[in-house]
Amino acid sequence: MADKDFVNSYLNDFSSLLKPNDELTAMLVEVKNILLNVKKNNSKVMIFGNGGSAAIASHVSVDITKNAGIRCLNYNEADLITCFSNDYGFERWIEKAVDFYSDKNDVLILISSSGKSQNMINACKAAKNKNISKIITFTGHEKNNPLSKLGDVNFWIDSKAYNFVENTHQVWLLTICDLIIGKREYPAN
Repeated sequence: MADKDFVNSYLNDFSSLLKPNDELTAMLVEVKNILLNVKKNNSKVMIFGNGGSAAIASHVSVDITKNAGIRCLNYNEADLITCFSNDYGFERWIEKAVDFYSDKNDVLILISSSGKSQNMINACKAAKNKNISKIITFTGHEKNNPLSKLGDVNFWIDSKAYNFVENTHQVWLLTICDLIIGKREYPAN
């Protein structure tokens, strides 16, 4: 019975985090419009995460590119990460990717459960120096985490449970993708 109670409690708690409110809805629509401007300006979205958030960045990057028709790149190649980490330090590898690959009208999306990842914070600073048009952050844990203070649009989930935070970030990012497309169901081709 304990397992059943755990699962019920777990899923009820998770589903309560997904309930929409006016602020969240407005932010999702704002990011949809930001990404549509990326397409209009023939720019690109750069999206980064660490660990599970890197996997989310990869998934979202493919969906935004293939399904929403907006160029979206993640930089999860082992050779790039290990080269930049070796040469500049892990805390600077995303910053260097932004330096080398970003253009003026690009948008940067950073996903960090804690909002304390130094490589994400350094990437924000680099993006501001490169005049990237918008920085969008997805964080959790503490509300006033360092990363959430640096973006133009800052999503925060009120949880310290990594899987709740990461899954909510993925739902929100894929909601934006489907919002751009304008429907929930569409062919995979």
